[in-house]
Amino acid sequence: MVIENLGNKKNKMSGTYEFVQLDVFTKTPLTGNPLAVFTDARGLTDQQMQTLAREMNLSETTFIFPRDPAIEAREGKKIRIFTVAEELPFAGHPTLGTALHLYASRAAPVSEQSDQITLDLKAGKIPVRFTANSENAGRNRVDGRVFGEMRQHDAEFGVTFSREEVVRVLGIAADEIPSEWPIQIVSTGLPFAIVGIRNQETLANLNFPHAQAAEFLKNSEAKFFYFLCPQRREKDRLEATARMFFYGGEDPATGSAAGCAASWMVQHGIANSDEQVLIRQGVEIRRPSEMYVRATRDGQRVTNVRVGGYAVEVLRGTVRLG
Repeated sequence: MVIENLGNKKNKMSGTYEFVQLDVFTKTPLTGNPLAVFTDARGLTDQQMQTLAREMNLSETTFIFPRDPAIEAREGKKIRIFTVAEELPFAGHPTLGTALHLYASRAAPVSEQSDQITLDLKAGKIPVRFTANSENAGRNRVDGRVFGEMRQHDAEFGVTFSREEVVRVLGIAADEIPSEWPIQIVSTGLPFAIVGIRNQETLANLNFPHAQAAEFLKNSEAKFFYFLCPQRREKDRLEATARMFFYGGEDPATGSAAGCAASWMVQHGIANSDEQVLIRQGVEIRRPSEMYVRATRDGQRVTNVRVGGYAVEVLRGTVRLG
């Protein structure tokens, strides 16, 4: 496989495919969570997409499948998401990054009334709204000046785990997980086990036991833990730091889990309904990321789950398969 500079449009017969690479949940290049976006994946097989995702070697790679404009206006832009190991029905930073690319390149129908693009994912339709910081922001390329906010599916709350079991797996003191914060599986499209951590220092120094954690979660709906340390800041603003470990490594920003975390904070009274919370992630692996989250408490339901942020383009290229 050869990666070369972006030239003319790809030729399907010769097996060349254009991609862009973005850093998501950041305004600063070479921080945030990197994402590869193949801008026209028509002609690729499932196996080829999985192989390309391994070649990109990022946490996720997305593939855009252009369709008839009338279908896209009705159904949204068809997107598939792959990690290095598998296809996912939904993931946060690939959804936001791909939507920001489509918005900047004018490659998807944008609702004039709401400045919104809808992505058609395996998990269903996800709308993303945009707010530009200047008149010329986001023209032709993602430049860190357009804020995108996706609305995820309404939260589904699953089983809770005992604090004693989890601290035994993690190897930390029991009082580092507040007893009033349930350890619970939450899903807004992809399930995570949310674990609240009392102190930032404990979270920063967490020596995550990958094998033991996988064994612990293997019979549950969740594949991954999401660790969250929420704290009130100046002017009573709620901020949080987070970490998520997967596939033997660590994720710089997990937008799908951030939606679950927003829902969890609202459900358990840590955040107020519709209060915007800034979640910082990726600091420990020198890929600092910022995710702006909020959710609405409606009786016993948590709905209107929103996760937003910025992105910046860092690379364009062409992959030649033939």
